[in-house]
Amino acid sequence: MKFKMIHENYNVTDLDRSLAFYEKALGLKEKRRNEAKDGSFIIVYVGNEESTFELELTWLRDHPQAYDIGEEEFHLAFQTDDYASAHALHEEMGCICFENPAMGIYFIQDPDGYWLEVVPAR
Repeated sequence: MKFKMIHENYNVTDLDRSLAFYEKALGLKEKRRNEAKDGSFIIVYVGNEESTFELELTWLRDHPQAYDIGEEEFHLAFQTDDYASAHALHEEMGCICFENPAMGIYFIQDPDGYWLEVVPAR
């Protein structure tokens, strides 16, 4: 029996803000969306040409408040071929929330508080 990871879901409070963040910060673009006929939810899958894995962003009409994401002990990791340029972009965006120079990695935080790890290609 085999399993292939295909996507991870993050619930978001402002879908347009999140889509803009993920495109600017990580180059992820909308691949498809599913909208409820009654307007109760919108699900957007974002990704890029580097992988078939997608990030599912879910907006729920009846959940306008911020999500409780606990102690931020989970994260999604991204590998970059240009670590210095990525770091400069994220520094300019003001979204770097933690750096570990000894490990050569850092984390950025999306508008809803989710942590995203950035690692160099090795």
